[in-house]
Amino acid sequence: MNPEQFSQTLAQQGWSLTPAQTAAFATYYQQLVTVNQRVNLTRITDQDEVYLKHFYDSLTVLLTFADVLPQGCRLCDVGSGAGFPSIPLKIIRPDLQVTIIDSLNKRLKFLKELTQQLDLKQVELLHGRAEDLGQSKDCRERFDVVTARAVARMSVLSEYCLPFVKLGGYFIAMKGPKAAAELTDAQTAISKLGGQVEQVKALTLPGDEEERNLVLIKKVKTTPRKYPRQAGTPNKKPL
Repeated sequence: MNPEQFSQTLAQQGWSLTPAQTAAFATYYQQLVTVNQRVNLTRITDQDEVYLKHFYDSLTVLLTFADVLPQGCRLCDVGSGAGFPSIPLKIIRPDLQVTIIDSLNKRLKFLKELTQQLDLKQVELLHGRAEDLGQSKDCRERFDVVTARAVARMSVLSEYCLPFVKLGGYFIAMKGPKAAAELTDAQTAISKLGGQVEQVKALTLPGDEEERNLVLIKKVKTTPRKYPRQAGTPNKKPL
């Protein structure tokens, strides 16, 4: 998917990019591959693949679940890495109030420089582990939507993410073809943490046969104070 095909595909789905947004994605790509030469941000560097498997893939959250991303909503992206899905979402929806959490400073340094270069406002970058920040009064149950992409299996990911979601808000997990099996294993964890699976949307990217799944989980109960457990425990001892 080259940049022109990227824009055309989005336009066909009701999201016509402005010239400034088109330029922002071009800058994002150039900065990603430049910085990636010295900092490991992604194994995907081919332009067509970045536009498809990073940029377009990130925007499937909006294309699929636009109704849970109201104007001005607070979005938290856990383990964002090089900014996926939050930065593509912010470019196309500048009204979003975005908080990005990552445990590696080198990735946050890249994102700080990128957001400044793209002049993206209302983007907060937090360095730390989800288990620690999930217990912070500034972050706990404060967000309308929490996203995570390729971070951990669902039983672990739910403990990382659901504590950030406010009551009535949503957690959107971006998963691969094993989503159904992961969800089966994660039912106990999701319930304990106050979540309820609302929808699982299977999809493929244009011209790509690999199955992807977006898992939409609604926060229906307050997360008990003991979750998330201390750093490292969710991964070692999943609920």
